[in-house]
Amino acid sequence: MTDRTLIIGNKNYSSWSLRPWLLMKQGGISFAEVRIPLYTAASQAEIQRYSPAGKVPVLKDGDLTVWDSLAICEYAIAQYAPHLLPEDPQHKAIARSVSAEMHSGFLALRSRMPMNMRSRRQLPDIPTELQRDIDRVCSLWRSCRQNYGQSGDFLFGSFSLADTMYAPVVSRFTTYGVTLDPICQAYSDAIWNLPAMQEWRDAAWSEAEVIEDFDLADYAI
Repeated sequence: MTDRTLIIGNKNYSSWSLRPWLLMKQGGISFAEVRIPLYTAASQAEIQRYSPAGKVPVLKDGDLTVWDSLAICEYAIAQYAPHLLPEDPQHKAIARSVSAEMHSGFLALRSRMPMNMRSRRQLPDIPTELQRDIDRVCSLWRSCRQNYGQSGDFLFGSFSLADTMYAPVVSRFTTYGVTLDPICQAYSDAIWNLPAMQEWRDAAWSEAEVIEDFDLADYAI
């Protein structure tokens, strides 16, 4: 029995919830899960039971409450899974920088390509700001794979915080049919085929909720 509980939103839509969930699964950190469907009449009140910010994800670890997806990931790594950051101090700093950039940026990608694991669609056009975000993501992936990732399939060789932060982008690129170069496609495939990612995808497909024209900014951090 664990004292850790991760409170998340819909698995089909909530990219922020995927991040700490995937990190804890990959890190071998046991936890119970509470899934709160978003955009229902009861959503806000239910989330407020767990989250001081009124958003998901939230980690309850004993008496401690940790909110914000990146804060949860950093806490879980520090307490339970230090191997999910590179050992080399410089590589660790780069991994954190790559992760923080994803956490705070790429607004066009978030708004124009919301996560929807059950969907497959093509964008009728790609605005300049969205293409800029796509190009920046691919540039980051190539740089990490070529400079730090030679020892494995992930951005820094073995699975790390950085891969957690970009896993929802892999989902988005799959949903919207983004064409990738061979390096980026191989990395995308490595994330997509993780057993934990497959578990999340299977659960997303089994969800009954359908959210039209959704914007999870109201509920996710």
